[in-house]
Amino acid sequence: MTKQINGLKSGTTLSGADPLLDFRNFLYLVWLHLNLTKPTKVQYDIAHYLQHGPKRMVIEAFRGVGKSWVTSAFVCWLLYCNPQLNILVISASKQRSDDFSTFTMRLIFEMDILAHLRPGPDQRCSKVSFDVGPARASHAPSVKSLGITSQIAGSRADVLIADDVEVPNNSDTHLKREKLSEQIKEFDAVLKPGGRIIYLGTPQSEQSIYNLLPDRGYQVRIWTARYPDPERQAKYGARLAPMLVRELDRDPDLVGRPTDPERFTAEDLDERELSYGRSGFSLQFMLDTSLSDEDKYPLKLSDLIVMGLNPGKGPAEVVWSSAPDLTYEQLPMVGLPGDRYYRPMFISKDWVDWEGSVMFVDPSGRGKDETSWAIVKMLHGILFATKINAKRGDGYSDETLMTILRDAKEQKVNLILVEPNFGDGMFAQLLRAKSQVHYPVTIEDAAWSKVQKEARIIDTLEPIMNQHRLVVCSSVVEWDYSSTTSYGQEDMKNMRLFYQMTRITRQRGALAHDDRLDALAGAVAYWNEFLARNTDKAVADRKQELLDAELASFMETVLGRSDDLPRWF
Repeated sequence: MTKQINGLKSGTTLSGADPLLDFRNFLYLVWLHLNLTKPTKVQYDIAHYLQHGPKRMVIEAFRGVGKSWVTSAFVCWLLYCNPQLNILVISASKQRSDDFSTFTMRLIFEMDILAHLRPGPDQRCSKVSFDVGPARASHAPSVKSLGITSQIAGSRADVLIADDVEVPNNSDTHLKREKLSEQIKEFDAVLKPGGRIIYLGTPQSEQSIYNLLPDRGYQVRIWTARYPDPERQAKYGARLAPMLVRELDRDPDLVGRPTDPERFTAEDLDERELSYGRSGFSLQFMLDTSLSDEDKYPLKLSDLIVMGLNPGKGPAEVVWSSAPDLTYEQLPMVGLPGDRYYRPMFISKDWVDWEGSVMFVDPSGRGKDETSWAIVKMLHGILFATKINAKRGDGYSDETLMTILRDAKEQKVNLILVEPNFGDGMFAQLLRAKSQVHYPVTIEDAAWSKVQKEARIIDTLEPIMNQHRLVVCSSVVEWDYSSTTSYGQEDMKNMRLFYQMTRITRQRGALAHDDRLDALAGAVAYWNEFLARNTDKAVADRKQELLDAELASFMETVLGRSDDLPRWF
């Protein structure tokens, strides 16, 4: 019989009883060949959806479930059923799509059941573009891999697979997301009539492009790492995999447990949540992009004042405004939707010496964390963040210590505060030894509060930012964005100060990394305490003035005016 597969007429005659008509059976053979245990129930469910799903579909599944491997097997199965198909694989990077096609080709060459699909001597045969044996002559190869920034126009495909086209590097700013949104529109131009587009992905931000696809006619299906609670299930709506919904209906006690314990146990997921942070875990494993609720994120970039600053002097007065014409559009934006940087509405012409300059250092040991430091100056009750810097690796290295002191000297820092909860004060001792030679400056252990870190940071920064009393140098914003471009995709955004600032919540472990934000909060906290002390002193001085005036009045009433008294009195 001639089998209709996903609306694509097969050129292969298969028996109606052939078990390989069910892709799940074929997937089992692939896993057997790879010496893996049998596919998990989630992998089988994804396989069933790949075979029977609509022409426009989005598969969102938690990281590590193996959706790309399953889909590579699906490509082999499609070609097994119909060798005349043309399949185009597109990923964020060319390397990623090449890996997909290479794995697919290896399956064809290694599995005996696919031997008839191996390219002939006169056919294309490379990891980026290859034909299958029975394929007729065509401009388009049987399988071709491209990067999202490659020349897509001119390609033709019956099935287009977009495998992780959204990654942190191409979606961490509003402009990049807009560009990516336009690039994926090109997919329809290369698709043959009646063809399919299959997205495989994991959201990389709260404004994921996958959220736009339902408006373009795509059906989204989500497989979460844990069974969601009713509140989160309501957010997913019809997008949550029906298999998970049925299981929850049968046993509501499944909430919070792993959906695929053969892949990830409860303990494993707990460890990953600690590693990613709550917000990162919600995106990567629970596929929850509803995190843009402003109430969860109290720190807004729009509350900052952004302008150019210099190390020696500051403006006597600066006034905040959120007028549209003051939007600082030239700076890279990593905030939540609608958040913006703003230039000041008014800057005094008088620039005067700073009243003080403080550096706060948050040391790190060896590993992925950064030793971060922030320099915040004060003038007339306004705080100015003039410099942020960070070094990854050994926080005790001479290079790190010298860079800290060079920044302190350049910025004319009066006081360096060191996070005390590290190495029992050893970092401060090492820094003092270096400073005696290179830049003599007072170095103290900071009197940081012992309350929960997230609450401490928010309680420090939120009041100052809400009052628009924190000014940030524009060069700090530019440095913060460019400083992580050499990091891995996972750390590229998580290490940025302003990403940390706009994603922190009061939940413990809300951020995967908070080094830069912690350093900024530490410097601001010093000035908060300084201003509070000055206010208390001003109140005490005023009370003393009033008391002195009252005593003077009493003396004048009782003894008369002082100039009438004898000189000896």
